[in-house]
Amino acid sequence: MENIYKNIIEALIFSSDEPLTNSEIIKAIKGIDGEDAEITAEDINSAIDLLNQEYEATSRAVKIVKIAGGYLFATREEFAKYIGYLSSEKTKRRLSQAALETLAIIAYKQPITKPELESIRGVNSDYILATLLDKKLITISGRAETIGRPLLYTTTDEFLKYFGLNSLSDLPKPREIEEIMQDEDFIEQKNKIMMNAVEETLEKEMENEENSDETE
Repeated sequence: MENIYKNIIEALIFSSDEPLTNSEIIKAIKGIDGEDAEITAEDINSAIDLLNQEYEATSRAVKIVKIAGGYLFATREEFAKYIGYLSSEKTKRRLSQAALETLAIIAYKQPITKPELESIRGVNSDYILATLLDKKLITISGRAETIGRPLLYTTTDEFLKYFGLNSLSDLPKPREIEEIMQDEDFIEQKNKIMMNAVEETLEKEMENEENSDETE
């Protein structure tokens, strides 16, 4: 593989908002350089390994990771708390506790039906399922071979991207989840998110009261 392809691969991944697969990278290179261009999936993997070695050697804040079957730029773990602070300020994509709970059950039990899900949660899940479907974090993958043939729900590639996973095998084990829940940084970030949510609720209530006063 020519060294220039390493730079091209870096540029392609850097410019993409979505994980870029080996086949997409090869297609882009051959689309410009012609079908005779000598570039393989193994070449791409080797180039990415070299790039990551360079980033680490020069103490760069980023690296290339494999997520949802493709490659994407990501910041290093030691900067997660700073990125997490900014992310906690963005509320549009934030999932509620109920949505996270439902998503976790689906991720670990998939494929799963709505009755099975509700038997675990103990509450109706119509609204939460609709929300997760709308966000494309889950999808309907078929029907169960049981009475009434209820729909089966599974997670999607969007779910993998949302949580920074390459595959479902990267999901933390129950023991690891317990350790994460006890981590001080996790607790601190969780408290900040909860406080932000409380502040937003109070702001909305105050706005509603002001609007109500103006109407009267």
